[in-house]
Amino acid sequence: MKVTVVGAGAVGASCAEYIAIKNFASEVVLVDIKEGFAEGKAMDLMQTSSLNGFDTKITGTTGDYSKTAGSDVCVITSGIARKPGMSRDELLGINASIVKMVSASLIEQSPNTIIIVVSNPMDTMTYLVHKTTGLPKNRIIGMGGALDSARFKYRLAEALEAPISDVDGMVIGGHSDKGMVPLTRLATRNSVSVSEFLSEERLEQVKQDTKVGGATLTGLLGTSAWYAPGAAVSGMVQAIACDTKKIFPCSALLDGEYGLSDLCIGVPVVLGKNGIEKIVSINLSDAEKAHLAASAEAVKNNNASLNL
Repeated sequence: MKVTVVGAGAVGASCAEYIAIKNFASEVVLVDIKEGFAEGKAMDLMQTSSLNGFDTKITGTTGDYSKTAGSDVCVITSGIARKPGMSRDELLGINASIVKMVSASLIEQSPNTIIIVVSNPMDTMTYLVHKTTGLPKNRIIGMGGALDSARFKYRLAEALEAPISDVDGMVIGGHSDKGMVPLTRLATRNSVSVSEFLSEERLEQVKQDTKVGGATLTGLLGTSAWYAPGAAVSGMVQAIACDTKKIFPCSALLDGEYGLSDLCIGVPVVLGKNGIEKIVSINLSDAEKAHLAASAEAVKNNNASLNL
């Protein structure tokens, strides 16, 4: 299993680190446009291999996509990072041209690859890759829901004062502060509904804290978060590499599922060796359907700005 990560910044380097530590990939290639940056990150990470007990080979390159040839999975993290006060949507114009160029370069070297999109605004960047590459829709996946759901479970465990291993929950919808749809109704603590433990008011607070999770971290850090996004990507790549058939909420191209078409948005999917093996249908309440529809409308408005 060969994995390429484009963008050797904090998110890309965290992706590479977590993938390597899990020891399921034979090689990880880091690509960046800054001279020597990916090479340096790769060398630094390789010098942890004896300490962290992994045999994955990590290499870096400054813009030489021939080094990525034969990649089974490619992760696109490249683009400008979010700054305090910025919405993910404000990154659209700059990152669209970057993602378009990067995806074309990757597919030229690895025509059978599966692409995971991390660059923001993630749902629209995922849609852009669909529209400009011609890859089958199962082989283009947006990361957002996997990260948003991890943040949701963190907030639930915090509110419950419970170990996070007890908690399960999912966020669907767009990867934006207003577009996320945390499914509190379906969240559980060890198979028991969280509503048995938390009041409606506390659950609403959990929902709101989840939706602004990225903005909260950007305000604290002065830039986008990187540990949790890197971990989310590594979990997705592992599910593909090991064909685990694990369910993740991911941004997928819909064709009638959930009553939506011609957009990418977060829904539960089964991930395996073919990428998206199946889009999972779950019964939503009327309120959840309304929130998802509103989220979809916002994503479509962003997509219209691409001028495809």
